[in-house]
Amino acid sequence: MIVAFSVSPLGVGEYVADAVRVVRESGLPNRTDAMFTSIEGEWDEVMDVVKRAVAAVEARAGRVSLVLKADIRPGVTDGLTSKVETVERYLAD
Repeated sequence: MIVAFSVSPLGVGEYVADAVRVVRESGLPNRTDAMFTSIEGEWDEVMDVVKRAVAAVEARAGRVSLVLKADIRPGVTDGLTSKVETVERYLAD
């Protein structure tokens, strides 16, 4: 399962860093870009990290927006890398 999510305290980047810190400390494969942080793992462990990341932002901001998108594929691992590698292979042709 890959979950891409964005936690936003409506414009305060310092608070977003609190959420990303939770993700990175989780030990699960993850990647952060300009729009989302993606994290890969099993349902319960990924959702726990998302919940804790939201709580980290909520502790400092009175209002939090959460956008979440999930790719649920049991038995697939290393999707964060393999999905991008597939696209890169097609681009190279």
